[in-house]
Parts: sequence; structure tokens; C-alpha cells
Amino acid sequence: MNPALGGWRPTFNWVVLWPDFHLLRRCLMRKSYTVQIFAFFVATFAQGVSTVNAQVNPKPDVIVVDANAPTHHFPHFWEKMFGSGRAVLTLHDSYRRDLREVKQITDFEYVRFHAIFHDEVGVYDEDSQGIPVYNFSYVDQIYDGLLANGVKPFVELSFMPQKLAARNSLHSFWYRPNVSPPRNWHNWDDLIGVFTKHLVDRYGLDEVAQWYFEVWNEPNLDFWAGEPKQASYWELYDQTARAIKSVNPQLRVGGPATAQAAWVDVFIKHCAENNIPVDFVSTHVYGNDRADDVFGTNEEIPRDKMVCRAVSRVHNQIVASSMPNLPLIWSEYNASYKNEPEVTDSTYMGPWLADTIRQCDGLVSVMSYWSFSDVFEEQGVVKTPFYGGYGLIAAGGIPKPAYNAFKLLHKLGDQRIALDSDSALLTRGHGGTLVLALWNYAPPDQTGLPRTVTLHFKNAKPRRATISRLDREHGDVHPVYEKMGAPRYPTRAQIQDLRRAAELPNPETRKLKNGELTLTLPAHGLALIDLK
Repeated sequence: MNPALGGWRPTFNWVVLWPDFHLLRRCLMRKSYTVQIFAFFVATFAQGVSTVNAQVNPKPDVIVVDANAPTHHFPHFWEKMFGSGRAVLTLHDSYRRDLREVKQITDFEYVRFHAIFHDEVGVYDEDSQGIPVYNFSYVDQIYDGLLANGVKPFVELSFMPQKLAARNSLHSFWYRPNVSPPRNWHNWDDLIGVFTKHLVDRYGLDEVAQWYFEVWNEPNLDFWAGEPKQASYWELYDQTARAIKSVNPQLRVGGPATAQAAWVDVFIKHCAENNIPVDFVSTHVYGNDRADDVFGTNEEIPRDKMVCRAVSRVHNQIVASSMPNLPLIWSEYNASYKNEPEVTDSTYMGPWLADTIRQCDGLVSVMSYWSFSDVFEEQGVVKTPFYGGYGLIAAGGIPKPAYNAFKLLHKLGDQRIALDSDSALLTRGHGGTLVLALWNYAPPDQTGLPRTVTLHFKNAKPRRATISRLDREHGDVHPVYEKMGAPRYPTRAQIQDLRRAAELPNPETRKLKNGELTLTLPAHGLALIDLK
């Protein structure tokens, strides 16, 4: 096995090796049949070997790395915020351990989750006369825990407390949130106002003014039972935003928090025409969303293009609106909204994430990856470590390849340098060093081919490269997990072995030759290259 190929094994192209019977017939019609037939098969075999050699040793792609190319500021928008399951899970020790691990590799600032008003958090009740009774005991433990770990809340205001709901509209999620509108708008306004004031009183205005308040979650889908959906959501948003601003106008509120990049243009128009407070807009799209749902077209948009095409469209809607400077917060994104182990649990996520960063740069203020942990119960209690969960860390605290992708890409610098490539990102790090991400994308259902790349340097003379890799043989826990027999409930000893197997190996250091660096990446491979 050639380690440079990341474990990829060449296979013969049998279509190429299949004999050309028209040519064979012509040979047989000539004299010296044996010689002619022998020559035919030699030529056919040579053609097949040539094809295989071309696959194994393809001509390198050349990327010119010009240190003097135009640059722009490159904030790490893709790792400023992460999503997670629901509010009560933040009280779990496993949740907090995973949060600390992801904080350590990304230094993320905000976390978002559903259901702060779910009855299991105990915020809202009513006495026998129907007078609201509030209890912020769990709320305080939830937000105290986040702040103690250096992370601020991105407060998604959802869902409806049972005693405040107009009807029993339970969502299909395992924890059965009520997605009904309130039966009493005055009590809803009071809940929002008292809740917000409690936060300001406990944590101080200077702190809470740095948070975000997002009204609801995906009201264009089955997370909102108001009818008609859009008009009833406008009422929910208007009432909520005004209640928050009544506590203090410095507090930040926004929406519409839609799925499929919906409603943003009309939401801004509604707020502008009705003088409704709005400090940011938020929406969601996943890599496997359908073009018909997002764009109203029948085209096939690849998984690696969907998110940033949607981001670009919403960005342009904001720019064209009467509030062109509103920040865009993409409060959920991932390569899949389904449980697809071959996607979210695999090394596919390295190139997918890197290319999403490349495409979305400059179009969005913050993107919130859904989610940082598989401490997550939308489909019920997790039954096995690798089931296609959204998190960077699987059950048992086992890092997935996506965790290592974020770890590598965090090392990119804060200045992006122009580069003529759709599979690389060039940045300048602290101290002026060049830091480059390079990847070999292939769809998750394709094995793909290795890719050889030569980096040719211009206006820079780096002498050595430190190369960190993520692929099937570097930073992927699955080979060891599979060798164990893919246990549904790994023992504690096995979990420790899996955690060690998930670690990225030490980087490789190579000297540059003639001002160039050549390396080969397997399909679904990602490399982070630090040049000095």
C-alpha cells in the first residue's frame, strides 16, 4: 500500500480492457493470425495499464501561491457559534465536557439551543386563578454553566409553555415541544419581559447586551402552528421584540429563524414598514435541502454548493432592502439535516466544511454549525455512537472527523490572500506566516480518486512546510471502531481507545524543493499547511 495515496488501491478499468472485437475481426482476416492477435492483446492491455497509471500517478495540479496577491480581513465566521439540542441538556455533565472540548479547539463565543420555555425547564406556570408564576432556577443553572465555560447564550425564544398554549400542538420530536401560539398575548408579553429583566438583573446589562435574542425556530415549517403561518409569526415577532426592547433598547433581537432561507426579504420589509425593532436576521439551510424548497427551482444543486448559494441569495436580499447593514446570522448549517453516517460521521466533512468556508466568506457575519455534540435527543436517547448525528463529538465523548476538521481550520489566519483555486484557502497567520488549507472533495457516495497538487510559490520563499492531515488514515476513529466490531455500547476501556484513535497524528515536516511543494491527498482528504 502506498501511504501517499491514503489507503486508496488502484483498480483496473475493465471497460478499457474489454477487447475491441471489430479490431479482433480485422486481425483474423489478415495473415499471421497468431502474431496479429498477440499484438492486439498487448496493445489492449497496455491501454488499460496506461489508464491505471494515469489514475495512480496523475499529473499534478499546480496552484500558484502569490504572497503579494490582494488580501482581505478573514474573521472566523464559521466557528463563532455552535448549535446544540435543547436547553435542559446543558445541565448534563457530558454536554458541558463536550462544550469545553470544542471551546478549546475553536474558541467559539456563542451557543444556541431550542426550548428554553419547555415545561421541563419549569419557567412558566399558573396558579388556580390563572395568574402567571415564574421559576428561573433551571434558567440560571443553564446560563451560569455556559458563562462559566466562556460561552455566551444565543437565546432562541421557544417553545410554548403548556399552560400558555392556545392548543395542544405537539411537535414530533421525542421531547414533544408545544409549537402553538399563546392563548393570551398579554401573558406572553409578560413572560418575555419578566424573563429578559431577570437576565439583566442577574448578569448585568453590559453582559446581556452582548447576547442575541432570536424569536422562535423555523416558523415556516411544523415548528409553528399559527395560521396563517407568516402573518401569525409576524404577530409573535412583533410582540416579542417590543417586550425585549421595553426592558432595554440595547438588547439585540432578530428573526425570522426560518428553514430553507425563507421569508427574509419580506421579514425585513414587514419590520421596516411597521417600525418593528430588528437588530439582525437569521435563517437556516443544510447541504441536502432541495432546490425546490430553497429557490423554487427544479435544478440539482450539489451538497457542497447548496449552503453558500442560499447564503449568497439572502445576503443580496439584505443589501437590496431598506436595511442593508443588518447582520446576517446563519443560525443552523450542516452538510445534512438527516442522520447520514456516511456524511456527518465521516471524513467527507473535512473538504465539505473547508469549501463551505471558502464560498461563504464575505457574505455572512456568523454561521452556527448544528451541532457541537451528540448529547442530543430529537429522535430520542442516543442508541449507538455513530448513527449520523449532527455533532462534532459522538456519544461517549468520542471526537468525529468533523471535530478534527474544525481543529485544523481554526489554524487559518485572519487575513485571506487571493488564490486561483476552488480547493484551497490561503491565509496569513500571526507573524506573517502563510497558512493554507487544501482539500480533495468528492461526494459522500463516491470513493473518488487521489489528487496530487504542486504548490508553486511566488513572492515568498518558505523553506519548510508543516503538514497536518485529516483523512481515513489520519484523525478518523472509524477504522479502530470497525476493528472492534462496531460495538453499540463501547466499554469504558474501548471508549478510551477510541478517543486515542480519533486524535490527529503529529504533523509531517517537509523541506521545500526549488520553491515548490508537492503532495497527494486521498478523496475526502483535508490538509492544513503551515509554511515558514
